[in-house]
Amino acid sequence: MTFPGGTSISRLTVYTGACADGLEGGTPHLHTASTEAYVVVGGRGALQTLDVNGLRETELHEGSTVWFTPGTIHRAVNKGGLEVVVVMSNAGLPEAGDAVMTFPTEIVADPDRYREAASLPAVDVDKAVARRRELAVEGFLRLADDPEELRRFYDSAVALVQPKVAAWREIWERTVAQETHRTAEILDALDRGDGAHLRQSALMESPPQQRWGMCGHLRAHDVAHPIVH
Repeated sequence: MTFPGGTSISRLTVYTGACADGLEGGTPHLHTASTEAYVVVGGRGALQTLDVNGLRETELHEGSTVWFTPGTIHRAVNKGGLEVVVVMSNAGLPEAGDAVMTFPTEIVADPDRYREAASLPAVDVDKAVARRRELAVEGFLRLADDPEELRRFYDSAVALVQPKVAAWREIWERTVAQETHRTAEILDALDRGDGAHLRQSALMESPPQQRWGMCGHLRAHDVAHPIVH
């Protein structure tokens, strides 16, 4: 069984180190199919978001809870020790390429150039993460200044992920859709007065795994392969 609702969860320590525009924080990007939520558990910062309605900035502090739908370009800004619990819908899709970073549109329009810009090497990862972030911030600032550029970016992002959709659908079927179907079966059983599923209860655990994320250092959890106690 996947994490509740077919979601995924991770703990995010937002990057430090100033970008070209003087702000510290993560790599701007969007998700093409998934909704993301931030629950701030420490520090302070801001969330910059960009969509067809323009650029906005939302202050973040301990206790803030915000979420944003597919197509919302977002950038976490660190103003001091920003720590976030991230909840993602459609567990497995973001890891399978649902996220598209805001590199300049000419790069996003070319799958080979995008793949090269987005990939991280086995060595000097921290330097590669910084280069990737700078390139995405460059594109982000261009998008914020030009609504037509944003529309072109959306078109390029869709074309970039389109070949992956069949594989995504398989992931979705065995996670989110399966969980929804299971809940329907439970409701049907309860309506009949049948509680057999209660005797099949279990405790599951997913230890954190350290990795480099787009917005910061992640302690992610493999919710598709939990330890069953």
